[in-house]
Amino acid sequence: MEAVEAVKSRMQTTEDLQSVVKTMKALAAVNIRHYEKAAESLDEYYRTIELGLQVVLRDRTSAERRTREAPMKRIGVVVFGSDQGMCGQLNDRVVHRMIKEFDQLDIRPAAVLAVGLRVAGRLEDADFPPERTLAVPGSTTAIVPGVQDLLLQLDTWQEKQGIDAVLLAYCRHKSGASYRPEIQRLLPVDRQWLADLEKSPWPTKMLPMFTMDRGKLFSELIRQYLFVSLHRAFAESLASENASRLASMQNAERNITEQLDELTTTYHQRRQMSVTEELLDIVSGFEALGGGENIS
Repeated sequence: MEAVEAVKSRMQTTEDLQSVVKTMKALAAVNIRHYEKAAESLDEYYRTIELGLQVVLRDRTSAERRTREAPMKRIGVVVFGSDQGMCGQLNDRVVHRMIKEFDQLDIRPAAVLAVGLRVAGRLEDADFPPERTLAVPGSTTAIVPGVQDLLLQLDTWQEKQGIDAVLLAYCRHKSGASYRPEIQRLLPVDRQWLADLEKSPWPTKMLPMFTMDRGKLFSELIRQYLFVSLHRAFAESLASENASRLASMQNAERNITEQLDELTTTYHQRRQMSVTEELLDIVSGFEALGGGENIS
């Protein structure tokens, strides 16, 4: 039978673990909102890029409008995951979503890049080894260097490896501790989206003008679109990682609370049994010394 002191020691250890889990749970909740704000802050910037593209596309020639989108033959995919553990099934879910997408396309990716050591391991296990693995940014300020690194990688893919399409696989945060994996086509730019922008009415009565070369301005705006899209993917993935960690911590907290309740019950039972045994020992000793005869 486990001694009372051993049960008490286990209770103390469990309470310490409960304190750590509560701290991690609170930190995950704070981080979720932090990265949510980072994603939300891009909305106005994205809208500005759309307006700029709307201006550039407004006076396109008929020849430019008739251009067709080339088929995607060599596809590169960027998979966003985590560097750290205790984030539930996030890495497994995003890799599963990526595999499902390529099964539907009936093609294997020509190049794979992983953002996060954990997701890189999942990709290797699934026989999609990444050619390069980037670290997950540890803060919102570290996202920009990560985006710049990815943009350079995309240039390398297009120039040296003939990649003609790029997909992003990441998890988008929904609310609280929930998220969903999704696939976003980054390149080539969706022509239907551009066509819709071209047809959209200008929001004011003052029509804009530009003096730059149309092609150069269009390229710069598309570059900014890529920047915003990658930045949002980073922020959404980080928010989802913390959402998944929050869910894991909530489950761990429930399990610890149940275990602590069981240990508390066991402790009281062991303590009561110990007191009873001590009383019985005293009575037995008293009777062995003849105490019972003197009383009678």
